Formats: sequence, structure tokens, C-alpha cells
Amino acid sequence: MQLIETIEVGAGGAASIEFTSIPQDGVDLQVLCSSRASSPYTLEVLKFELNNSASGMADVELYGTGSSVTTQTRTYLTAGLVPSNNTTINTFGNTSVYIPNYTSAIAKSTSSDSVSEANATFAAQSIHAGSWTGTAAVTSVKLLMNDGNFVEHSTASLYKIY
Repeated sequence: MQLIETIEVGAGGAASIEFTSIPQDGVDLQVLCSSRASSPYTLEVLKFELNNSASGMADVELYGTGSSVTTQTRTYLTAGLVPSNNTTINTFGNTSVYIPNYTSAIAKSTSSDSVSEANATFAAQSIHAGSWTGTAAVTSVKLLMNDGNFVEHSTASLYKIY
């Protein structure tokens, strides 16, 4: 596993975190992210796009709070759920996204998981299985919130795996 790049959000936040010009000499990609959103909700959906494409994507989520479990399908790729403005201040969530066979000329599968902490009785965990019908090699990965922005000190790192 080799680090390609780490991006930390500066003062004022950011609408997205994007890794571009991804080297094509690996087999799999992994994104590790510590983030918080600026939206007015308790939790925010952290999405991602491959090669700046928002089409041909599907996602299934299993989500638990410690007291209940739900499932959901989406027409975009989901990295996970992260804390937002209505949770404990300065608390960040952790997310992992895995993209196997990123240089292959076939549709791409993805998997991700996340945990969100609120320093209270509420905590959320989610796992996701996704697919993208695009057959081009993955050359960019863009992380973005469904609503709101990344707050300062949110950090994402991209790794290639041989």
C-alpha cells in the first residue's frame, strides 16, 4: 500500500476534496477520510464520484445507530455518514472507501464503511456496496457532501495497492 496524496481542508472549508491524475500502476485504490460537514443536520451523506461522472452509479447502504438498523438504495456512490453541525462540536467521522481493479476496462465495484461519533448516546455506522458502469480506468476520485461542505481540518488520503 503506497500513499499517493493527502489533502487537508483549510480555513473556510471546501465544497469537495478531489484526487486527480491518479497513477495507473496499481491494482486497487483506498481512500481514508476523517471529516465533518457544515450542514444543519445531525449526519451528512459523504458521496464520491469517479472520473467526474455522476451517472451510471448505484449504491446499497446498511445503516445502524446502536438501537435500529435500516437499508437504503441510492443512484450515487456513498462513502458513508459523517457528523455535522447538530452533533458534538469538533467531532469528526471516519470513512474508508475501497475501489478494486481501478485500471481495468470493466465496470467498477466499490465498498465503503464509516462510523460517526457524537459523544452522546447516538452513534452511527454504515457499510455500502456500490457500482459504476463506467469502463474507463479511474483517474480521479472526488469526495463531496450531499448537503453542506467539508469543515476545516477534514482530511482525506488516497492510497494505491499493488
